[in-house]
Amino acid sequence: MRSTLSFAVGAALAAALPSFAATGLPGPAFPQFKDPQAIAAACQRDLDTGARRVKALERQAPNARWPAATDRLNAFIEDAAGPIEVLINVHPDKAIRDAAQACSLRWQDFYSTLGQNETVYRAARRLKPRDAIDRQFVRLAIEGFEDAGVALPADKRPRAKQLNDRITELGQQFDKNIRDDETKVAFSVEELAGVPEAVWKDKPRDDAGRVLLGLDYPTYLPVLERGENAAARERIWRAKLNEGGDANIKLLAEIASLRREYAQLFGFDNFADFQLRRRMAENSVNTGRFLDEVKAVLTEREVRDLAELRQAKAQHLNQPAESTKLDRWDVPFYTERVRRERYSVDQEAFRPYFPPQESLQFVMKIAEKLLGVRYTPVPAKLWHADAKAYAATDAKTGKPLATLLVDLYPRDGKYNHAAVWSFRNGSTQLSRTPQAAFIVNMDRNGLTLDELETLLHELGHALHNNLSATRYSSQAGTTVQRDFVEAPSQMLEDWVYDKQVLKLFAQVCAKCKPVPEEMIDKAVKARDYGKGIRYARQHLFASYDLALHGREVIEPMKLWERMEGATPLGHVPGSKFPAGFSHAATGYAAGYYGYLWSLVVAKDLGRAFEANRLDPEVGMRYRQRVLGQGGQRPPKQLVRDFLGRETNSKAFFDYLRK
Repeated sequence: MRSTLSFAVGAALAAALPSFAATGLPGPAFPQFKDPQAIAAACQRDLDTGARRVKALERQAPNARWPAATDRLNAFIEDAAGPIEVLINVHPDKAIRDAAQACSLRWQDFYSTLGQNETVYRAARRLKPRDAIDRQFVRLAIEGFEDAGVALPADKRPRAKQLNDRITELGQQFDKNIRDDETKVAFSVEELAGVPEAVWKDKPRDDAGRVLLGLDYPTYLPVLERGENAAARERIWRAKLNEGGDANIKLLAEIASLRREYAQLFGFDNFADFQLRRRMAENSVNTGRFLDEVKAVLTEREVRDLAELRQAKAQHLNQPAESTKLDRWDVPFYTERVRRERYSVDQEAFRPYFPPQESLQFVMKIAEKLLGVRYTPVPAKLWHADAKAYAATDAKTGKPLATLLVDLYPRDGKYNHAAVWSFRNGSTQLSRTPQAAFIVNMDRNGLTLDELETLLHELGHALHNNLSATRYSSQAGTTVQRDFVEAPSQMLEDWVYDKQVLKLFAQVCAKCKPVPEEMIDKAVKARDYGKGIRYARQHLFASYDLALHGREVIEPMKLWERMEGATPLGHVPGSKFPAGFSHAATGYAAGYYGYLWSLVVAKDLGRAFEANRLDPEVGMRYRQRVLGQGGQRPPKQLVRDFLGRETNSKAFFDYLRK
C-alpha cells in the first residue's frame, strides 16, 4: 500500500475538473498534463492557493468548525498533490515523471512548513472536541504537528524541517533509481530451457540473437521458478538483487543517518522507537518480542524446508545430498519442482484459466458479492492506453461511491511491483468520494493462482479506500496505523483458494473453462509448502529494517551481510538486496514488521468468514465496522466491534505451524 501524502493535515484542480455527470465517474477526472511545463505551472498555482488556504485556516477559531476547516485544506492538498504522486510512478514519459517528482518535492516543503505552523497547532491544542471522532481527528492532527517539530525548541525546528525534506527527497531518488533501471539480461534460447515460451518469445534480441529479459516480475519470476539452467537463474537473480546498485546503498545509508538525527531532536536515541510510539506495536521492545515469537515457530521449519530442497536438487542432478549446495537462486526453482512432483501443482498451468482482464473482473465480482460494491468500466483519458477507469457504486442502491483507476501490465519506467495509491480520500461532511490507483504488473498471457492472490490483495487496499465512509478525508480509508494497513488485504488472500468463490469466474467469463476442482485441492495442499522459508525471509526483512533504524549505527550493506550471513543459506557476495528495499527507504521505515503484525489480525478477522466467504451479511458488517471506519477509530476497537471480542494471535500461529 502506498500513501500519497505525508502530513495528516495535508484542488484547485478539483474545482476545474468535470463532475460525475460529465465524466461518468463518482468524482473528478484524473488531470492530464501535455508536457512538463504544464505540471510546473499547475504545481505553482496550487501551491499559491494552498498558501492562501493556510492563511485562512490560521484565522479559524478553535471551535466546532475547526476540524472541518482543517479537513478542507487536507482535501485540497490531496486533489492537487495526489495525482502527482501517481504520475511519478506510472507515466510512460520520463520528462513527465521527472516534472512530477520535482513538484512532489515542492509539496514536501509545503507539508513540512505547515507541520511547524504554530498558529494552527495552538488552535488544535485549545480545541475541545465534540465527540469521539473529532477527538481522534484532533489527537492525530496534534501528533502530526508535533512529529513535524512544531513543539521543538525554536533553534531546532529549522533542522527538523531540513531533515524532513531531505529524507523525502532521498527516498524519492531511491525509488526513481529502481523505476528507471532498464537492465536487460541476455540469454540464448537454450539457456531458457524450461521457461514458458510465452515469457520470452516476443522479447527483443541483441546483435547475437540472444533474448533480452527485463527484471519485471512477470519476466523475472518464471525464469527463477522454471529455468532448468542454473547459471541462467543465477544471472537474472544477481541482476535483480542489484537493482538500484551502489547509488541506492549510499542513499539508504544517508536516509538512515538522517532519520536517526531526526529522532534525536525529539529525545529518542533511535528512529524505530520514534516511529513505533504511534503504531499498534508501541515500541521496539514489543516488536522485538513479537518477531522472536515468530522466529521460534519458523526456525525448525525453515531448516526442514531447505533440507528438502537440497535433497530435491541432489536427486535432480543425480548426486549425493551431502555434497550438494543449495544456492539462493535454486530456492524458487526447487520449491516449484517439489510442488509439481509432490502435489502435482504447476502454477503455470493456471494461466489459461485466469486471463488478466477477466481476473480483474473476477476479484471485483468477489467484492460485489461480499461487500456490496459494483465496479463498472467508464471511458476515461488516463496516462496510458493500458490504464482503465472504473466507477464504484453501491450494488443495492446504485449510490456512487468511488473511482478506481487500474493499470495492469508492466512497461519500462513504471513502478515494477504491485501497489495501490490512495490519492484522494472520501469525506461524508464534504460529500467527497474517494479515488485510488491500482498499479500491478501482470502477465498478458494469464495469471497463476499466486498472481491472482496478489491481484485480490491489492484490490483489498483499493476497497479500503473506496468503501471508506468517514467524516473527514484525513481519517479515511488506509490512513490507519501502518501495522494494521495490510490486514484487510491479507485477509482476502485466502478467498482465491475457495472453490465456491472461484465459481464466480463463470459470471465474468462465460468462455473461460472452470478450474478443475482437483487442481484447487492440490493447490490448497501445496500452499503450505515452503512456508518456513517464505516467512523466515519476511522475518529477516522486518528484523533488518528495525536494526537499520535501531540504536546501533552500521552501514546498510554491512548490516545486511551480517544478518543475512547468519541465515542457513548465508549471504551471496555481490548481491545488494538493500539497494532495492524501497520499504525501508520510504514509507515503511521501521515498519516492515507490520506485514507479519497485520497478518495476525488478518487471520483473526478471517475466522468470521470461515463458514461462507461470500456471506453478504458478514461482509456488510465488515464493510461498515472495519473498512468504512478508516482511521477515525483505533484498529483494536474496529476489530473488537467486528469480532465481538479482543483480537488474538491463535489463528496466526496455527497458520504458521500448519
